[in-house]
Amino acid sequence: MMTDGESRIMRAIDPTQLSEIADRYAPALILYARQWCETPEDVVQEAFLSLIRQSEPPQNLVGWLYRVVRNAAISAARSSSRRKRHENEAGQTRSPWFETSKRGPVDPTEATAALQRLPVEEREIVVARIWGELSFEQLAELTQTSLSTVRRRYLAALESMKENWNEPPRSTPMERTKQ
Repeated sequence: MMTDGESRIMRAIDPTQLSEIADRYAPALILYARQWCETPEDVVQEAFLSLIRQSEPPQNLVGWLYRVVRNAAISAARSSSRRKRHENEAGQTRSPWFETSKRGPVDPTEATAALQRLPVEEREIVVARIWGELSFEQLAELTQTSLSTVRRRYLAALESMKENWNEPPRSTPMERTKQ
């Protein structure tokens, strides 16, 4: 049994009409939203959900859809901009992997770059083994792999770091998603 609210929604626009409207206007609305935001499909979907929630269809349906999409796209762009700004600020204030030491033979910047070039599975093992002082048995349990796999990854990582010590770091997965 439908509630009063559901019956009002159903009277506003039926599923067949909604499908026809979406087929006709969604591609243009997506293109329109793309001017402002990186998630135009989401914005258009939200606009159609707002349309479904209307107790009565707007008098100028197309104009209403464009206005809702425009406002939502601008809002999404602002949110994305704020999120990126906060991520950048957090990334700049993040502590370095190593503390600078005048006594050590290893340059922290080079060590960080060498670690960043490793695949995450190898890097995890190297960091946990060297700085966490975990045994190979503990690493196998931690990574849920065999002892031989842990040893193989550890040795491969050390060999890779030795060969590529002075190369620039690869981008991190987070940096690649931003590009």
